[in-house]
Amino acid sequence: MSQIISLTPPLSDKTVLELRAGDQVNISGVIYTARDAAHKRLVELIGKGEPLPFEVRGAIIYYVGPTPARPGEVIGSAGPTTSYRMDPYAPKLLALGLKGMIGKGNRGKEVLEALQREKAVYFTAVGGAGALISEWITSSEVIAYEDLGAEAIRRIEVKDFQVVVANDAHGGDLFKEGIERYRSL
Repeated sequence: MSQIISLTPPLSDKTVLELRAGDQVNISGVIYTARDAAHKRLVELIGKGEPLPFEVRGAIIYYVGPTPARPGEVIGSAGPTTSYRMDPYAPKLLALGLKGMIGKGNRGKEVLEALQREKAVYFTAVGGAGALISEWITSSEVIAYEDLGAEAIRRIEVKDFQVVVANDAHGGDLFKEGIERYRSL
């Protein structure tokens, strides 16, 4: 069994450069949520030279639109959404120092190149496990774009949020490597 790496954001270049595709990681600390509509607004702010609603440098963004919380719960089901929908926006956020993204599915060429250029990493979380993932979230607060409902930007605190490095800052790609390993069986 491989070792599980524990990370606490904000992430540094040094920390990111130690990660390799296939590494199992537990994240504890503050991360932010954002999906397509929020990403569009963030990139518009960047274009205008206006400040973003949270410090992007060293941050991790989780691509999720959680369901409403039941009484007594911090958050509803919080499974990852398909990441390629954020591909048009991700390189601009990476250029500002974003160090990690969490979602499901593979990423496009421009994002993969930006991960290497900007020393960042893309993690995958298990799709269909939203109820389980919500148990790793210890607090949740909307910090921007409340009008977007489930797609509002949230500041969430997580404890032992289990992810896998899908794409590392060295060009490692778990999706391609997994297919190649399968074909060689």
